[in-house]
Amino acid sequence: MHLPLNALRAFEASARHLNLTRAAQELHVTQTAVSQHIRKLEDRLGKPLFRRLPRGLALTDEGQALLPVVTESFSNLARALEKLGDTRPREVLTVGAVGTFAVGWLLPRLPAFLAQHKGCSLHLQVYPTQIYMAEIPFDVAVQYDDAAWPGVVPAPLMPEVCVAVCAPQSRHRRATERGDFRAVPLLQLSSRLGAWDDWLARAGITRIPGHTLGGHRFDLFSMLVEAVRADLGLGLVPRYFVERELQSGELVLAHPHHDSGARGYSLFVAPGRLEDRAVAAFAQWLRTTVAAEGAVAEMPSDAA
Repeated sequence: MHLPLNALRAFEASARHLNLTRAAQELHVTQTAVSQHIRKLEDRLGKPLFRRLPRGLALTDEGQALLPVVTESFSNLARALEKLGDTRPREVLTVGAVGTFAVGWLLPRLPAFLAQHKGCSLHLQVYPTQIYMAEIPFDVAVQYDDAAWPGVVPAPLMPEVCVAVCAPQSRHRRATERGDFRAVPLLQLSSRLGAWDDWLARAGITRIPGHTLGGHRFDLFSMLVEAVRADLGLGLVPRYFVERELQSGELVLAHPHHDSGARGYSLFVAPGRLEDRAVAAFAQWLRTTVAAEGAVAEMPSDAA
């Protein structure tokens, strides 16, 4: 089956952003053009690739299956073109990461790594969670501890510390700060149903809603955080993902408990890439950065 390249580009950009406007801005076309490309692709395949939401998009099962294939194909094409068109000796490093981790933790810190390695051309891609990939196209990646990468032994990197956040003006804020969650709408991440039960139990909170799964549900942490901003309820999110909002006061902790549950992130290095200079440098920088920030976090607030 012949699939038009522009339609695949529109699909891949829209799937990354889950937003037609941002996809159109990246591709330098109109939102209408992106919509038409996706509609033609869906017509050609005979299946919907997205679910249209009030604020953005969500991938269907078919879209989730197609995304890693398209991503890998574009990555391979880009590498081939780069080899043909650029004779300068540059180290190309392809990094895969959980989308939330890439946006909330890795990207704000990447300038420090790139400043130390100016000859490195870094390609950052989403490493889909719980989606099988026949061939994993990354040199190095950060995924959840239980991710499967045949032939690779993951190295634990850092735990995922989750906090409960609310809008500063939330009418529930005083109650939750003293551990009373009975009347609070608990917003849900669709892929983590039950996360609130674990968090509340480890926090020792007993005054809880009768039905902890009754809150609004969202497919992405970014959607959930926007719902918290709009005071639709409380969100349970990784601390790093809302660090800037907490520092600016746009969001506040609904309760002081910081929860390091069973889930954490590990470092994966592709077979045969362990001795690559750029891969080794990136892996070492990740470990050093995590260790340094962990030491700062554990230091008493009154330490000199």
